[in-house]
Amino acid sequence: MSRPSDLIQGTLDLLILKTISSEPKHGWAIAKRIQEISEEALQVTQGALYPALHRLEQQGWISAKWRKTETGREAKFYQLTKAGAAQLEKELAQWDRLSNAIRLVIRHA
Repeated sequence: MSRPSDLIQGTLDLLILKTISSEPKHGWAIAKRIQEISEEALQVTQGALYPALHRLEQQGWISAKWRKTETGREAKFYQLTKAGAAQLEKELAQWDRLSNAIRLVIRHA
């Protein structure tokens, strides 16, 4: 299984932004969703996730509010801001360009 250090620089930010683009989620739910969608190939540790969430919040791309989870515990729920939605679109476009370029090299090298 991949570790966050195995991810291309900046990919974790993209994964977080995309994961919360449909609805606000707390940290554990973000990590769990990434793991589930990647079919267990990606596991985001707390040591990588929470610094990334803090950084994204400082950049104004996400906001956080304390709410109760489905289990009744209090947790910080993160959601995209308008600036975050715009950043997500930029990051998705950059990812498409990069992954297409890598695909070309792999196929034709």
